[in-house]
Amino acid sequence: MILELDCGNSFIKWRVLRPDGVTPVEGGVVSSDGDLLASLSDTKKFQLEKCRLVSVRTQVETDSLVASLIDVFGVSVIRAVPAREMAGVRNGYEDYERLGLDRWLALLGGFHLASGACLVLDFGTAVTADFVAADGEHLGGFICPGMPLMRNQLRTHTRKIRYDDIAAERAHESLAPGRATVEAVERGCMLMLRGFVLTQLELARQYWGKDFVVFLTGGDANLVSGVVPDARVVPDLVFVGLAMACPLS
Repeated sequence: MILELDCGNSFIKWRVLRPDGVTPVEGGVVSSDGDLLASLSDTKKFQLEKCRLVSVRTQVETDSLVASLIDVFGVSVIRAVPAREMAGVRNGYEDYERLGLDRWLALLGGFHLASGACLVLDFGTAVTADFVAADGEHLGGFICPGMPLMRNQLRTHTRKIRYDDIAAERAHESLAPGRATVEAVERGCMLMLRGFVLTQLELARQYWGKDFVVFLTGGDANLVSGVVPDARVVPDLVFVGLAMACPLS
């Protein structure tokens, strides 16, 4: 079986594929290396042979995780690396190695699925937007705080803003003006996200008219899906690109 990992700054997203490299067996999201190893500890269930991963963590942190995977499961591990060009897509950054690997793989996956121009919107700890033209030219993108960052900044710098995740989820049931602090904060942040999305759509229309595909990915994509009803929601878009960047035969 094949283990795929998307190692972000806050969480590790994982899934296990059958030997065909296509069919998912199981997956999840964990907050630490130890939790990941525990999730994969059923060796009878997960007969791991190979692993491919993308990481935006430090080299030391990534090396430590790779060493643990090799030691515990005896897998061979291949990592995604920066590239100036791949699968018909040309990296748009002046210093191509500075483009986040998760963004690079997501836009690779988006261009592959769209077979043409696409706008890739990823809603995680940070929110990113990337534009890829029909000829595969990455035009660049934008980064702004996601819901977790906006929420935590307000909690950190405003003493009276205190509420739990359950209250936050309830607040998302409406976009009416908040009548409690949790509603005001959560709905305000959601409206900022939606405004960001609408701005990206307008820019994409200036580039390509109506001839482009919008992809939504990341844990908070559902918060803005109503703004772009024709968008394709692909939770594992990074894994689509990871399979392209790290083929395993």
